[in-house]
Amino acid sequence: MHVALKILTTSALFTWVGLALAHGPLDEQIANKTREIRQNPNRADLYLERGELHRHHEDWPAAMADYDTAAALDPELHVVDLARGKLMLDAGWYDRALPPLNRFLRRYPDNGDARLTRARVLVQLKRHLEAVLDFDAAIALLPRVTPALFLERARALAAADRLEEALRSVDEGVKSLGGVVTLQLYAVELEVQLERYDAALERLGVLAARSARQEKWLMRRGEILLKAGRLPEARTALEQAREAVDALPTRLRDRKATRKLAARIDQALMQLNDETER
Repeated sequence: MHVALKILTTSALFTWVGLALAHGPLDEQIANKTREIRQNPNRADLYLERGELHRHHEDWPAAMADYDTAAALDPELHVVDLARGKLMLDAGWYDRALPPLNRFLRRYPDNGDARLTRARVLVQLKRHLEAVLDFDAAIALLPRVTPALFLERARALAAADRLEEALRSVDEGVKSLGGVVTLQLYAVELEVQLERYDAALERLGVLAARSARQEKWLMRRGEILLKAGRLPEARTALEQAREAVDALPTRLRDRKATRKLAARIDQALMQLNDETER
């Protein structure tokens, strides 16, 4: 077996794939790897690398064939099981993803990438609390944790009706990574689901204070107040949001996102009118 394969780690493999994807079209990368394989037909690592390129190309049969060849050439190349799990997650074959991921994690329980991959599979299988355990491990093990990871864990907890824990997951992310808007917006959503409207409005106020434009924050404030049954305050916020949209320059008003926001404001105002008439 090639010496380089002896020191191949999961992070090295997937880092290599990321670099390869940045250096030319996938078809070209696959053709180059195929030439390497022709010159070195017994190197399992080359088949594994080409399999990863096929996976990113969404050619599932070709990727699986390369993984199988790599495993046959070197049964000790356990990272193949992680690659298989990733492919089956990408392809939507969630039940089939668990066996290879479980095999890999029995050997390498402290592999953060595998933990994260299995967590995502478990979410798709609606096994949310099991997924949370893997998200916890991934957050502890991965060298770099993104806001999305905290969000994924929080959403899994929310899907299991653990809203308080979901909120703690978001707040942990904010504490660890700073005032990330996506995390704070989801915290607002969770506070609303918990019917803690004042807390939601307080969090929203922090976001609004950092923004030069206020129309989306006013709109969201109006929606929260409407849900809380505070109709006069809701009307004020929604009308202010509509005025802020109307005051934008034409080039901004004509953007798809702005038109969508305006439609959402108008819908909330219609709902408010219905509530008032009852």
